[in-house]
Amino acid sequence: MKFTKMQGIGNDYVYMDTFTETIENPGRLAKAISDRHFGVGSDGLILIKPSEKADFYMDMYNSDGSQGAMCGNGIRCVAKYVYDAGLTDKKQLAINTKSGIKYLDLTVEDGKVTVVRVNMGHPELTPSKIPFISDRDIAVSEPIDVGGKTYEITAVSMGNPHGVVYYKDDLASLEIEKIGPQFETHPRFPERVNTEFYQVIDENTLAMRVWERGAGETMACGTGACAVLVAAVLNKKIKPKAKVELLGGVLTIEWDQEKNLIFMTGPAETVFTGEYEE
Repeated sequence: MKFTKMQGIGNDYVYMDTFTETIENPGRLAKAISDRHFGVGSDGLILIKPSEKADFYMDMYNSDGSQGAMCGNGIRCVAKYVYDAGLTDKKQLAINTKSGIKYLDLTVEDGKVTVVRVNMGHPELTPSKIPFISDRDIAVSEPIDVGGKTYEITAVSMGNPHGVVYYKDDLASLEIEKIGPQFETHPRFPERVNTEFYQVIDENTLAMRVWERGAGETMACGTGACAVLVAAVLNKKIKPKAKVELLGGVLTIEWDQEKNLIFMTGPAETVFTGEYEE
């Protein structure tokens, strides 16, 4: 079956076009093809499907085979794929996902998409809808015990659950591979959680690392960057528009608080194409 490897600031997925390919067990395929030693190597699998409600449908699976709801870096690459492959000539797209329809504006240079701006919708802050077990109306800097240590977490959903932690020490020294799984499976997050650790570089810049549920530490997480900006604004640490520095690159995140909408802008790149035999 034919595939395309794509990445958005290092958050890499294998993309398959179900207009031409038939995928019978996407969870199993995602786990096999994502393996970086025995497969293609990726953070997961994204299937591009037709949609009755939008221009296309994005169906994503994590590297452990579990189905995801939304991927900010992934949806930018979907936009690039469908435009570059000639499946559409639109520079404004509606792409449906498990977490709803997202609207995208494409920047095209020499016939190829280079940058995509995504309307990520509104941040969900009600704990029961994230879901996060809390007695508060909004969980901002709420104490949580993880691995014998108390952290302050801000819970946000961007179509998938995020727990955001302001990290005072050096991010490079964070042993995320040890603490990440403990956050991911914490009982206060009944559907598991993506966990972001961030620092403030200046009034316009944040830096972060992320542990994604079902994938481990990744080079970038678009929904995570959105959640970090929301958390930093709620904690009065940043303005509502900022650059977010991730291991794989930089995203621009803006929270239009009047409309309560989050916008994410970043690159999308094709790495290579190939054929995969199960």
